[in-house]
Formats: sequence, structure tokens, C-alpha cells
Amino acid sequence: MTEWEIKGRKFGNCNCNYGCRCQFNVPPTHGHCHGLAVFDIERGHHGTTRLDGLRSCGIFWPRPIHEGKGEGVHIVDRRATPAQRAALLRILRGEDTEPGATVFQVFSSTCDSFHDPIIADIDFELDVDGRRARAKITGVVDMRGELILNPITGAEHRVRIVQPDGFEFAEAEIGRAWTKTEGPISFELTDTYGQFARIHLCQSGMVRA
Repeated sequence: MTEWEIKGRKFGNCNCNYGCRCQFNVPPTHGHCHGLAVFDIERGHHGTTRLDGLRSCGIFWPRPIHEGKGEGVHIVDRRATPAQRAALLRILRGEDTEPGATVFQVFSSTCDSFHDPIIADIDFELDVDGRRARAKITGVVDMRGELILNPITGAEHRVRIVQPDGFEFAEAEIGRAWTKTEGPISFELTDTYGQFARIHLCQSGMVRA
């Protein structure tokens, strides 16, 4: 198994209501899941291959996650070299990873098939603490995230999910998001669960200080 480690940020959106029932081991809001996440890597490596500064995206499922039989497609930063692309795909597909250790391995285990990876420019802006994000991958993904507002007063509403023993993040800011995807997995999400988080993962799971 090749050792790897990435530290960075992620913005995710799925079709669940705010909070995402899957985070609490409950079936998804509508009985099925459409979801995606965009990542940027502040610092990372796979073996001797550096991954600093690269971005990626994963789009998944037409079914409840826990039932499996899903499908996925990964988008890899056009700036990556062939070696970096290969390394990123091994991480994103859950390879070189202990079973159940990371979100990449868990999600990949629910998929029966993967579409050919897409190589593209990934425009990405993310303010984790401000619960705001924007991601654009021409012809594939257009998504944005915002903070939740109190429906009566209009004041900012701040809420977090903390997972000390999780496989994705230690703590995530929760907001709302909108997404439209095109291509092999196409769907549209309107004002649903948005997740803004810092991540630090390796082949054995979440890296803890």
C-alpha cells in the first residue's frame, strides 16, 4: 500500500435537507442520494508524488448510499501531471486505503461502476468559516453555497457537525447549497444541505493532532 496524506478543504452538497440525515446514520431525506464534493489540497502527497495546490471533484449515486449499486465520476484538475492524476485517482477511488478509513474509500465501496474520469479546469472559491463557496467546472458542475439565515429575523444561523471518530472531517460548518451537474451523472439541487470543512486524511483515516 502506497502511503499518502492530504490536507485541505472541501465543499459538499447533497439532496438531503439541512443537516443531512446520512450524517446521523439515518436514511436520506428523500430515500435516495444525489451528492458531490469539491476538494482543494493545500498540502499533500501520494508516495513521492506531490499533490500541493491541486483540486478535484466527485459526483455520486442515484440510490441510497448504504444500499450500494451506485455510480460515480471523478473530475481531476487539468493542471495535474499524468503522475499526479494517477495518484489523485487512486486516492479518490479508495485505493491504497484501509477499508472504511476515509470518505473516499467508503463512497467508492458503494459504487458498482465509475465513469471515465474527466480532466478539466476547476474554478473554486471557499470560505469555510463564512459558509460560502462557489465551484465551476465548465460543462460539468455549477455549484454555490451560502450560510443559513433565520427565516423570521434574517440573522445568520451557525451550526456545526462534529465527528471525533469520523472518516471525512473532524468538524464541518453547515449551510445551504445549489448545484447543477451535466454529463454522465446529471441532477439539479436547490437550497439543500451544504457542507464546508477542512480535511486532513491519510491511508489510515483522519489525521488527528
